Order: sequence, then C-alpha cells, then structure tokens
Amino acid sequence: MPAPVAPQLAGLVERLIGAPLPLRIRAWDGSESGPADSPVAIIRHRRALRRLLWNPGELGLARAFVAGELDVEGDIAEGLSRFWKLARAQDLSGLSPTAADVLAAARLAARLRILGPRPKPPASEARLDGGLHTRRRDRAAIAHHYDLSNEFYEFLLDPQMAYSCGYWTRDASPTYGLADAQRDKLDLVCRKLGLEPGMRLLDVGCGWASLLIHAALHYGVSAVGVTLSSEQRAFGQARVAELGLSDRIEIRLQDYRAVGGDASPDRPFDAIASIEMGEHVGQDNYPVYAAQLQRLLLPRGRLLLQQMSRGAAGPNTAPGGGAFMESYVAPDMYMRPLGETLTFLESSGLEVVDVHSLREHYVWTVRPWLDTLQDRKAEAVRLIGDEQYRVWLLYLAGAALAFEENRMGVHQILMVRPDADGRSGLPRGRTSTLGRDPESDHGSACNGVAANGSARAALPESAR
Repeated sequence: MPAPVAPQLAGLVERLIGAPLPLRIRAWDGSESGPADSPVAIIRHRRALRRLLWNPGELGLARAFVAGELDVEGDIAEGLSRFWKLARAQDLSGLSPTAADVLAAARLAARLRILGPRPKPPASEARLDGGLHTRRRDRAAIAHHYDLSNEFYEFLLDPQMAYSCGYWTRDASPTYGLADAQRDKLDLVCRKLGLEPGMRLLDVGCGWASLLIHAALHYGVSAVGVTLSSEQRAFGQARVAELGLSDRIEIRLQDYRAVGGDASPDRPFDAIASIEMGEHVGQDNYPVYAAQLQRLLLPRGRLLLQQMSRGAAGPNTAPGGGAFMESYVAPDMYMRPLGETLTFLESSGLEVVDVHSLREHYVWTVRPWLDTLQDRKAEAVRLIGDEQYRVWLLYLAGAALAFEENRMGVHQILMVRPDADGRSGLPRGRTSTLGRDPESDHGSACNGVAANGSARAALPESAR
C-alpha cells in the first residue's frame, strides 16, 4: 500500500522552511498531517503541487486556490495569518534550498506523480497586452475588475455602492454598520473639501457615483465624474436619473488625462476628489496625474485624494500587492510609500494641508464584505461563478490581514492649489479647514443645504 501523502508533504515543507508546519494538511488520498487545532489546507489534486513546481511561491499557490485544487477548511484569514507570521519569523523571502533539499523534493515529486506539463492558468487570470498605462491598457485593467457585474457589487457593498475605505465613527453595532461608515466617509470628504451650494466638483475615478450623489444631495454642488468602467457609468447614470439629479451630475466614460482637453474644454473646478484611483495610474504616470489634477483645480481650490500605500522596507512590499493581486484583482496597480506620493503631489504645485490615516478603518470595512461573501456563498457563486468567488475570497481575506498587520496603509491627503500670490484661502482654524466629526446622532452638517438627518428624511427611499 502506498505511504500516506500528507505526512510526506509535511516532512518536506518542514525541512525546507526549518519550522513546524503552521497548518494541518489534508491530501487527495485523505491522509492528514500537522497541528490538529489549526485551519486545514486541503490539497484536492496533485495538480496543485505541479503548479508550485512550475511557479514556486505566491503565483503557484494562487492559481491552485483559484482553480479549486487547493482549499482551506476553517477561517481562511486565520490560515493566511499563520503563514504570514511564519514567513516573517523564518524570513522565508530569503529561503535558499540546498542541493540536498532540491534532490529530496524531486524524489518526492516523482514518487507522488506530481511531475508533468505546466497546467493552464485559471480563466479568471488577467491577460493584458499593449504598453503599460497606455489609455487602451488602462481601460482593459479597469474593466477586468470593475466590469465584473453590477449585480455582484450591489450584493457585496452598502446601498451607496461605496467601494473604498469607510470612516468608522463608532464601533460596529446593530445601529451602526457599514452603510453608516460609508456615509460618514462621504461626508468627511465633502467637509474637508469645504463644499458649498453652487460649487463645481470633479470626481476622478467616480465608481458607481456614491460621492457625486452625496455631494449633490447634501451640499448643493454640481458635479462631473469620470470612470473607465462602462458598467459603473451605466449604473451611476441610472441612479442619478432616478434621483432627479441629471441636471446637476454628469458621468463620463473618460480617461483622467482627457479631462479638460480639446474634446471637453472644462473650466477649472472648485474642488476635486479622487478616491482610491491614484493606485491605478502607475509610477511613471503619477506626475502626469498630479499635474492634471493641479491644472483642473481653481486657485485656492481644494483636492482630496484617498489612496493606498505600501511600506518602503521589509517583506511583502511589492508595489502591485504581490503576484495574486497583480494577476487576478488589480493588474498594473502601483502603491508606493506615502512620502513618495507626497513628493509627487508637492512637485506638481499643490500644497499638502493634511494627511489622515484610515488604515484600521479598512480592516473594519473589509471584514463586512468578507462576511457577506462567505455567509451568502451560494448567491455570490450564482452571480460570478465559483472561480471568481474564490478570487474574491482570497482577495478580501488577504486585504483584511494586510491592513490589520500594517503591511498596507490608506490615507486621505488634503491639498490646496495656492493662488499666484501663494495664498491658500484656507480658514485659520484647523476645525474649519478639515470639518468636524459627525454629531453624536451621526448626522452631518451640510453647509447650509440641510442637516443630514432632515435631508435624508426628505429623500426618496432609493437614496437613503
């Protein structure tokens, strides 16, 4: 009778990493090995290990998981956390197998019939062509993630369809949850921008129009939003029309580099927001992005960016988020240390007024998304299929841990474009400049339009 597979695999892994196995392994023959009180990594098919032979590391593991050949029983976030802690403790990024290790691995692979041709990548893996951050490739990169399904994003997100870090002004409770935190985030952005009735707002990377609608309804502005996602634009336009805001909100399918060009000669805007879009413009194009936002802003106008960052040193600082993120979630994304971003922004002629970290707020934001995905698995699979479900499961579990363990950050950066004499036009008091937190009832001061509580009461049901 052949020897059980799991103990053989566990022995090889422990030899290579020089530490006890952090998870329990269950192999395709039903055998198990490893600590009994931990999540179980299920190797459903030897093809999972073949993928690792061809692509050692994160990409091979990701492909095996997405294909359903590798699975996790129990809390996937806990399993990922155990692996990450082991990687830090053992410095696995610098792992260098000896010749004897390689020989032992080869012998085991032959014995378990793992050797074979390179397996095809899962169908959901991104396949982009063309020059990096050309307009055509940027459209394809955005479509890969954001055009997945409006129905799925409605299923996953809050009713405002805010797909970015919320602002949690209370602990989660039956009376305060994700929708409230996203509303408070939208209001925080509007207050920092100093929005008032009659102002013109530009939202670069406007998503499903959550900020455009909030600013128009509660702050009396007229607004232009741009996105590269046709699905987002269609959804946003329909919602704007339903709320009777078509005369005050315009949503364009447009590259940020084309705003204000000959085809759309916009006047400069009173205020500009760009919420978690700067990660998608790339390293070489970031000065172009910063200069374009500065050019589109009136003197003394305010700009607010909400943007993710990666550390400057230590393990797992890949600016694209690592092989899995780059291949399945956000191809061509680029995150850098906060200080580098501030240098780019200041070099464009913008003055940085305030930097506000929301890192832990993202943990509290991603967890409800992950809970929805896992608790309503059958519905999610119906909407996007089993393979994409597995992509999202790994994506959200990994993101929650990355923010929780301070491997990724997110910041709101408030800037102003000084006038020709160097004046910012900002009020002297910090509270006046940055707005104030919502009142204890979590209403919002809406700069003379209406208090948020009374304004919300007057809205159609679909806007609440």
